[in-house]
Amino acid sequence: MPELKRLNAEHSRAVLAFELANRAYFAASITDRGDDYFHHFTARYSALLAEQEAGLCAFHVLLAEDGSVLGRFNLVDIEQEEHSAELGYRVARHAAGHGLATATVLELCRLAASQYGLRTLRAATSHENTASRKVLTKAGFIPVGPAGPADLGGKTGTWYQRGIVQQ
Repeated sequence: MPELKRLNAEHSRAVLAFELANRAYFAASITDRGDDYFHHFTARYSALLAEQEAGLCAFHVLLAEDGSVLGRFNLVDIEQEEHSAELGYRVARHAAGHGLATATVLELCRLAASQYGLRTLRAATSHENTASRKVLTKAGFIPVGPAGPADLGGKTGTWYQRGIVQQ
């Protein structure tokens, strides 16, 4: 049974393996991270953990029973005063299409309210990313406006939003 865990230093190798194994798959629907991301992965990973420690973001990994990463599910740009954040996620090619992304986004919505005190989540996806649009819709997000190239790494799309409450 996959388990959603808060990102920590011990996940570094598994995250890098996940990103490398799925790079071409992700690049088909979202902007590629570029070679520089992989050349400086260790420093970038440390910076992510520092952002998380400062409360600016909350990063999570969905782990398979063997410890490999099935997906990354993140709350970024947390606004404590507005009780809001942006949701981002990516799921491994071999794990896609089985409802895992939708179930994990719903779980992260619960965590966002209960652990991080958030009330609103936003997510942007490109027009070409049909799978992501389906996940957001199934998870209760509604379209709220256009997302431009600055929001989506050069692509255009739609912003989605969902209110969440602590249960």
